[in-house]
Amino acid sequence: VNDKLYWSDQIYRIFGLQPQAFEITYEEFLSRAHPDDLDSVTTAIDRALSNKEPYHIVHRIILPDGSERTVNEQAEVILSKQGVPISMHGTVQDITQRILDEKKIQNLAYYDVLTGLPNRKNFKQHARRVLSMAAESMTKVALLFLDLDEFKRINDTLGHDIGDELLKSISGNLSQCLHVTDSVSDLDPQKASQNMLSRLGGDEFTILLDGFVKGEQVDRVARRVLDKLHQKVVIDGQEFFMTASMGIAVYPDDGTEVDTLLKHADIAMYQAKKNSKNSFQFYSNSLNKHSRERLGLESKLRRALEREELKLHYQPQVSTVSGKVVGMEALIRWYDPDAGVISPAQFIPIAEESGLILPIGDWVMRAACEQTKAWQKAGLSPIKMSVNLSSHQFRQPNFIQIVREILDSAHLDAEYLELEMTESIIMHQVDETIKELNDLKQLGLSLSIDDFGTGYSSMSYLKYFPLDTLKIDQSFIKNVATDSSDAAITKAIIKLAKSLGLSTIAEGVEKEAQLNSLIKLGCDTIQGYYFSRPLPAAEAREYLLKNASES
Repeated sequence: VNDKLYWSDQIYRIFGLQPQAFEITYEEFLSRAHPDDLDSVTTAIDRALSNKEPYHIVHRIILPDGSERTVNEQAEVILSKQGVPISMHGTVQDITQRILDEKKIQNLAYYDVLTGLPNRKNFKQHARRVLSMAAESMTKVALLFLDLDEFKRINDTLGHDIGDELLKSISGNLSQCLHVTDSVSDLDPQKASQNMLSRLGGDEFTILLDGFVKGEQVDRVARRVLDKLHQKVVIDGQEFFMTASMGIAVYPDDGTEVDTLLKHADIAMYQAKKNSKNSFQFYSNSLNKHSRERLGLESKLRRALEREELKLHYQPQVSTVSGKVVGMEALIRWYDPDAGVISPAQFIPIAEESGLILPIGDWVMRAACEQTKAWQKAGLSPIKMSVNLSSHQFRQPNFIQIVREILDSAHLDAEYLELEMTESIIMHQVDETIKELNDLKQLGLSLSIDDFGTGYSSMSYLKYFPLDTLKIDQSFIKNVATDSSDAAITKAIIKLAKSLGLSTIAEGVEKEAQLNSLIKLGCDTIQGYYFSRPLPAAEAREYLLKNASES
């Protein structure tokens, strides 16, 4: 084979050269190959000549302007009559665009479109490789499962565009943090880091840390990640200070498979969110037991509504002036066929976490309104029905329409419905809340603040809320007759309410001394075991009948 190459005009153009401008030698052809691909090109050609067989290779070339192209090259060896190679004939095809398209497809399959981070599929494949390497080196791997606190509320309130920009900023901050933080892999300078940050979807991220020995090293990274995440982010002029809840599972202590570690880190994350947001929690077997119990309870709760296992009890609210029942508070109870009565304190948090609070909350309001109307139709004196709201219900975009539909369906005048919410609900995004409350008031119903004095109310804001009632928390009522501090706080709340034109209800009244103290302090309404425990509907009806007959 001589040193001369004969190219078509098209091949000249692929190599960025003027067609037939000069003859191309074999050496000059090799000089056009990308330095990183040169060995594979020469090896393929040498092997073809030695074995007298065709060759096929994909490699990169460097154009005169410095740019790169990828070519698909194939040729066969032409032999003389004596079987000696005398030339090679073949083709060169520019496949640069095809390679770029394949990379785009690869990116779509393995990377999150919004943030550019590895996605769930990419993370799992990488994690399996890292776990395999850890098994050989007998080192540990930590899986950190991160869930942003309150992100759904931001997304629902401000829109997905703001939410997307926030996710991109957070992803950048997390990536930067993992690059600058003292990586656990630095423990072994000879070992390349296999750390990976990925977005599983929504507001969930995972961080994989390898090459450590002690949990304290992961603890350090986790704290720095949470600190970095809490730094101010500005989107469209709005400031955000995000927090996250993080669960941590460790290989091989908490599992040897990726899916097991993910599940256990997820369990630990939920525990962190329950304990205190902006915190992290290591997985433990006791957490797993708790999680199984929680999942079992959630599964049963989903069926409880369909099976009519949820019931309402009603606790009377009595006027300190007339001594008559002026209202009832609807309180939910769960009668499980197997476990008996399950406390709301046990299942309401699960309902809120799982989203079941929305259908359950709607059912409570509907059932309470229907019961109130039924008592009216039975000839009982009309009373006001109080229903507790969760933040999830109140933040529904169509909440006012839901309330209106429930009132219309029950044929109940809105003046007989009172919605109770906590201070923490109304103090969130105050301007928007004031508008929502005013819209609710337009329906004609009443609004009260539950557990007043234990939340985050600002006195300067309170006057702007269209409220009707302050409900004094029972923690102040317990010792109102014996503790001067509790009496002073209760007196201050009552005076504040009167100055704002609001009525007051004291809850948790159990003793006559408490009742007498509250009457002296000017409290309007009393609720508690002194008068009655929460009663099933039939007993509540009898209580109302008895109350009416004693008038």
